[in-house]
Amino acid sequence: REFIYTGSPYISACHLEGIENNVVLIDSVSKRYSECGIRIGALITKNEEVRKAVMKFCQARLSPPLIGQIAAEASLDASEEYLREIYDEYVERRKCLIDRLNRIPGVYSPIPMGAFYTVAKLPVDDSDKFCAWCLSSFEYEGQTVFMAPASGFYTTPGAGRNEVRIAYVLKKQDLIRALFVLQ
Repeated sequence: REFIYTGSPYISACHLEGIENNVVLIDSVSKRYSECGIRIGALITKNEEVRKAVMKFCQARLSPPLIGQIAAEASLDASEEYLREIYDEYVERRKCLIDRLNRIPGVYSPIPMGAFYTVAKLPVDDSDKFCAWCLSSFEYEGQTVFMAPASGFYTTPGAGRNEVRIAYVLKKQDLIRALFVLQ
């Protein structure tokens, strides 16, 4: 909810009437504070079956690593100014990424309204194979690009077959370089 770029108010599924038992809200410090890999957060639901199933997994794990707990706890004290700086940085990175992606012939990416990644359509037949090829067989000036095939983010068979997910978590200059290599 911190990374909404449209100026529209945040609307949670938790606020929608009549679906309360079907809503599962997941929040984590890895998303809110840009702490990749820190798997600490909250799962909120009124669905008792879901809650019981999740508790089984929680009890099997016992607790997240100590370093992650320390980092997560410290993040809770982040100032509003710091969070605003992160937000502004993501706005700049998003603009850079989307503008440059859409300049590449055959590539299209809509402007994400939130989050810190986009799903871009590429002129390829199979993004799973293309992404694997980029990592295993392609380089330009000693560099390659790492993207996630978007097919894994869909439940509909065949959806996302020519799409990739690209996060804009790198510095702007690194994004520019990655897009140059991709092109």
